[in-house]
Amino acid sequence: MPMNKEFKNLDEQISILEYKGLIIKDKDFAHMVLLRENYFFLNGYRHLFLKSKNERRFIEGTTFEELYSLFLFDRQFRNIIFKHLLIIENNIKSIISYQLSRKYGYKESDYLKPKNFTNHPEKTRQVNDLIKKMKRQVRSNAPQHAATMHYVNNYGYIPLWVLVKVLSFGIVSELFSILRREDQEIIAECYDVPVESLINYLPILANYRNLCAHEDIVFENKTQRVIEDTIYHKLLKINKIDGEYQYGKNDLFALIIMMKQLITPIEFKNLTKEISRVITNLEYNLNTITIIKVLNRMGFPENWQDLMNITRKVEE
Repeated sequence: MPMNKEFKNLDEQISILEYKGLIIKDKDFAHMVLLRENYFFLNGYRHLFLKSKNERRFIEGTTFEELYSLFLFDRQFRNIIFKHLLIIENNIKSIISYQLSRKYGYKESDYLKPKNFTNHPEKTRQVNDLIKKMKRQVRSNAPQHAATMHYVNNYGYIPLWVLVKVLSFGIVSELFSILRREDQEIIAECYDVPVESLINYLPILANYRNLCAHEDIVFENKTQRVIEDTIYHKLLKINKIDGEYQYGKNDLFALIIMMKQLITPIEFKNLTKEISRVITNLEYNLNTITIIKVLNRMGFPENWQDLMNITRKVEE
């Protein structure tokens, strides 16, 4: 039976890090960081700085400031992708609500009818369950939003283009997966991606959105879902191991590849520049490990920035 973890004060936390080989020159600074950021969360970034999986000690020369730099890098990176994920979330909600409202009506009694969704027998239960989930989110979240309450109080219903405001990204991604095929195709055509790709992408994007919102470690996150091979993998000449691309499948670079397809070229250009800036800043603050080691952990090939210059014309 595992032993209980006991509370450690700031001095004891510093002693543990020093015992493992981390150099801490400014104890006051370390106290401040550990108090504000939490030892547990900061310690989650230690892995790249350890000698090996078996020898759980820091590489000689690793400083507290270097460890903290990786922590801050992940926060900055997380904020960059979060704001672009919110753009994607808003876009897909807008497009779905437009298509369903135009076709099925603007009242819940119209657009939430089971017959408006896929008629595949194996998805009947999922359709009914999702409609119930949407209605529950309306009951629990609608009172918190002025727009939804305005429609309830003045008209007695909530149009879908307003309702999507209170629906989670996860619910919306599941909603897309049970739409009628013709509706899925119209929506996917707005992004010029196959329906199957969008069905696969949306849950991954929703998961990353939640990781960002809760300030989880993002830079080395791996997803259970794997995206399909794309023209981007080929044009970037990403290395293959046993016939599978080494990067861009279930790592952070896979997220960037998805974003390439779902946001506008201007938005993607801005995303790339912001990412490049924080990577350059981190590289400046690294001493015991190289930026290549960090990029490898992220799933980024060294030529990742070339993705920005691949245009639709080249893709075709």
